[in-house]
Amino acid sequence: MLSPRLFHKILGVALFLFPCCAEGKPAGNWLLPVFGHLVGDGRDEGFMPGMQFPPPFLSRSEDVIRQLEHRISRLEGVLRFKKMITESGGKIFATNGKKADFDTTMKKCKEVGGSIATPRNPGENDAILYFVKDANTYAYLGMKESLIPRKFQFLDGTELNYTNWHLNEPSGKGEEECVEMYTDGTWNDKKCNQNRLIVCQF
Repeated sequence: MLSPRLFHKILGVALFLFPCCAEGKPAGNWLLPVFGHLVGDGRDEGFMPGMQFPPPFLSRSEDVIRQLEHRISRLEGVLRFKKMITESGGKIFATNGKKADFDTTMKKCKEVGGSIATPRNPGENDAILYFVKDANTYAYLGMKESLIPRKFQFLDGTELNYTNWHLNEPSGKGEEECVEMYTDGTWNDKKCNQNRLIVCQF
């Protein structure tokens, strides 16, 4: 059985990779048919606190959950097959293949329940590098320069416990506040207004 955390990660990835769903456009019946007998047939009166569900309802709920798990499992397989997601250390990384500046990248990732890709060890760095190599372009990472020039930190203000700087980097001396990943997996400090591949983590 999928854990609730993994369920939400996969759902976030799906919304990120298939923006039609997030923008309210019809996406076809790829997920909702399993609820067809519960919603829109005049029998659904909504949830009421303290409501006692009869055994047939609970049985139907279990069936719905099993069907959702099956669909999510298939969706995860398709995303892996199409090389749209990678995984490392319990995190799922995904790209929609689009480019944006740093602030837009953070916004796009947050909109779908994720955050900008932030490698905290070599395995996670490699998971992000997979997309960078595949697209043959650079990607922003979830870290910025602190108030001290050439000293970088995670976006939550904590110190970097893992780094993979390119030779002689960082070199911006306070003028390049963001971090990008090169196609060899090493990092470079860069101005935040350049367009780079969007890679999110969930």
